[in-house]
Amino acid sequence: MRLPQHLAIIMDGNGRWAEQRKLPRIAGHRQGVATVQAIVKECRQLGIGYLTLYAFSSENWRRPGDEVNALMELLGIYLINELPTLVEENIRLKVIGEISRMPPQVQRTLTDTIDSTAQNDGMVLTLALSYGARDEMLRCVQRLAGDVQAGSLSPSDIDEAHIDQFLDTHDLPDPDLLIRTSGEMRISNFLLWQLAYAELYFCETLWPDFDNEELHRALKEFGRRQRRFGLTGAQVSGSGLADEEEHH
Repeated sequence: MRLPQHLAIIMDGNGRWAEQRKLPRIAGHRQGVATVQAIVKECRQLGIGYLTLYAFSSENWRRPGDEVNALMELLGIYLINELPTLVEENIRLKVIGEISRMPPQVQRTLTDTIDSTAQNDGMVLTLALSYGARDEMLRCVQRLAGDVQAGSLSPSDIDEAHIDQFLDTHDLPDPDLLIRTSGEMRISNFLLWQLAYAELYFCETLWPDFDNEELHRALKEFGRRQRRFGLTGAQVSGSGLADEEEHH
């Protein structure tokens, strides 16, 4: 089965999962963490090189304070509990987004976990925290404008590579597949530049119920699709691009 080199997931539906069971919303987030643990492990075993999870958006700060505080606490607990597994499974942690907005204790825990896994090279797990793609692109444009103002870059020389260089994901390949759970069919300000040619897969399953079977269903669907990158199907078949996709 052809697998994506880089899988991105919008983990949606924790709150609705809890509400359907007449539980506090944080109960859905706790169950969602268990799903994260299972899916990360399965992706590692499958040999997926890069997994990026949309964990907390820049817009999520507008949620009720109690929920935000509980999410931050849950994140800190997850990082502490998962560190041995990340080390054992040879997984490197990376974070994208405005981490400076996170509580100081969470920032310290993130830094410790990133440092402790920095030498791991089996899989890169990226958490998008306090992340918004428009904000990311705005920060990128500001840095490019700074270089132009400083005289180190000419506007006419700005190309896609320059933009890639200043994005949070500058050291990651673009996602090949985006999965979104819970039945919503939008990308919600997630990796707008990087998803230009990604395959999109939407499923009705709420994130806490998303399991290995659901993951494999999405991966099988990805394997059936022909990725053309603007070419015709005949061009892709004749160019060897399909073979490259098999082995990338």
